[in-house]
Amino acid sequence: MQPLHLWFLAGVGLLAAACDARPAEAPKPVVLPPVAPGELRSPEAFASIQDNDARAASIFLEASKVLLHPRCVNCHPHDGVPRQGDSGERHSPPAERGPRDRGVAAMECTSCHQVQNLELARVPGAPGWHLAPAEMAWLGRSPAAICAQIKDPARNGKKTLAQIVEHSARDALVAWGWAPGHGRTKAPGTQAQFGALVDAWVKAGAACPPEEARP
Repeated sequence: MQPLHLWFLAGVGLLAAACDARPAEAPKPVVLPPVAPGELRSPEAFASIQDNDARAASIFLEASKVLLHPRCVNCHPHDGVPRQGDSGERHSPPAERGPRDRGVAAMECTSCHQVQNLELARVPGAPGWHLAPAEMAWLGRSPAAICAQIKDPARNGKKTLAQIVEHSARDALVAWGWAPGHGRTKAPGTQAQFGALVDAWVKAGAACPPEEARP
């Protein structure tokens, strides 16, 4: 028969083993500050997320409110046909991407779309009006898929992440999304806020959200 103290030590060992076997507590979900419809959270709203990858992914989801908005995805089609309106209707009159993303002969984008909105004709316009390259098709894709495209030099026009930030914050055609004219819904927030989010995403490491994540 074992001495009492050995039984005690064995019991302590079993208790310790049981404690070690308990599953670790899941991390508490991060509660972000509320934001009004049509607005964007600032990068500072994500400061409580300690893990860089998790913070970058959350910031990208916020930025994807812009990327998934009709003002963006209408010009990033997967089938070469531009969309229009808030419901993403196919372009009328019929239009196609063409060999240089600027339409086809006798039906180029700039035949109708000038460098500014034509309010009386209800035709939108901005400098350099054209479709995004086929490699940057976003229509119907998840934030995770779009994130991977944006980061990939083979698909983003060989841009660095710094150039992606500059494009997001200052490009004149991107800016049109916040001044679309004739009753069109503008993209969420402002271009400056969007650019700040993309910059913060890059600085946090540019991690992408999981496939199932949505803003």
